[in-house]
Amino acid sequence: MVTGASSGIGAATSRRLAAEGFAVWACARRLDRLTDLAASSPGIEAVQLDVTSADSVAALAARVEAEWPTVEGVALLVNNAGGAVGLDPVATADPDEWLTMYQTNVLGAMRVTQALLPALEAGAGGHIVLTGSIAGYAVYEGGAGYSAAKFGARAMMETLRLELNGKPIRVSEVAPGMVATEEFSLVRFHGDSERAAAVYAGVDEPLTADDVADVVAFVATRPAHVNIDLLVVKPVAQAASHKVARH
Repeated sequence: MVTGASSGIGAATSRRLAAEGFAVWACARRLDRLTDLAASSPGIEAVQLDVTSADSVAALAARVEAEWPTVEGVALLVNNAGGAVGLDPVATADPDEWLTMYQTNVLGAMRVTQALLPALEAGAGGHIVLTGSIAGYAVYEGGAGYSAAKFGARAMMETLRLELNGKPIRVSEVAPGMVATEEFSLVRFHGDSERAAAVYAGVDEPLTADDVADVVAFVATRPAHVNIDLLVVKPVAQAASHKVARH
C-alpha cells in the first residue's frame, strides 16, 4: 500500500515495489493518474484515496478486510502522502497552509496507519515506512510550517515503534533531502514555475524520485527480523537543509 502515489516519490515507489514482487495498491486522490500508472506497470492496482478524509480511509480499510483473508494481511504500508505549501517566515505565515500540511503529513499518515494496523499485524506481520524529510530533523528559514509537520510525523512514527514493540510490525522512516520531482516545489509555490525551478537552479544532480524509491525498497526488503529505524538520503551537493552547493 503506497499513499500519495499519483506522482513523484509515490509513483516511483509503487513501480519499484511492483518490480520487487509486491502486489501494490497505489493510492491517491487523482484516479486518472493512478490508472495510467497501473496500466504501465504490472503488479499495480489503482485505488482512489484521500488521506485527509476519514470516510475515504474507512472505505479503504473495509476494502482491505473484504478482499484479503486475515491470514495474509498487508505486508507493507508506505505513508508517502504529504508535501509542502508556502515558504513564508513565521511572522507572515498563512495558518491555512500550515493546517493543510498537518492534515496530509501527520493526520493523513495517522488515519491510514490506524485503519490498517489490524491487517499489518495479521499473519507474518507487516512494515510501516514513512516518507519523512530532513526537514523533520533540522529547521531552515521559511520552512517552519513544513518542518513542524515533518517533525510531527517523525514523532508519531517513533512513538508508534515504542507502542508496537513486541508485535510483528516494523516501523521505519526514509528521510530525503533535496529531491527534484515534477510537483513538490510547484505545489509549494502555488503553481509558480519560475520559483519552483529556482529551488534546483545550479544544483549538481538533486535526488530523483527513483533514488528515493530505491532506498524505500531497500528498507522494505530487509529480513523480517531487521528494522531500519531511519535512513537519511541526500544528494552529494547538499550538506544540510540550508546548505546546498550551487554553480
